[in-house]
Amino acid sequence: MFEQYQISVQYKTRERQILNALLALATGVLTLVYPNFLYLIAGGYLVALGLLFIAFRIPSWLSAVPIVAGVLIFIFPELIPFTFATFLGLFGLLLLFSLGFAATGVITLVIAIMLFANPGSVAYLIAIFLLLYGISNLIRWYREWQSNTA
Repeated sequence: MFEQYQISVQYKTRERQILNALLALATGVLTLVYPNFLYLIAGGYLVALGLLFIAFRIPSWLSAVPIVAGVLIFIFPELIPFTFATFLGLFGLLLLFSLGFAATGVITLVIAIMLFANPGSVAYLIAIFLLLYGISNLIRWYREWQSNTA
């Protein structure tokens, strides 16, 4: 006899999505306004993102990646381009393959490659990523909100 089981794991996606979007937008604007404080802003963003993942019960290995990257940026600020590019590479692959956000994953991977190729423009590339990521999360949240109210 064939029995089919479906396991549904749901996180508080709406709250997580809006908080993640607002955190990314605020950090992107701060990065554009204060590029000299990039190591504080980027490290703080990554640690805050990891703590946000922990608060919404994202798997611990996934929550540890941004926290470790943020701590590395705080300890070794000269490694910002490579640390953030590695984080973006892992994040882009995760978006591309497991979460199904192909366009965002490809853009994230392209920005990671650009960071490796041109580490001098790290502040602007990080700001572009954060703003695009925040705006795409807000658009996705708005679409879900519209589909649930209709």
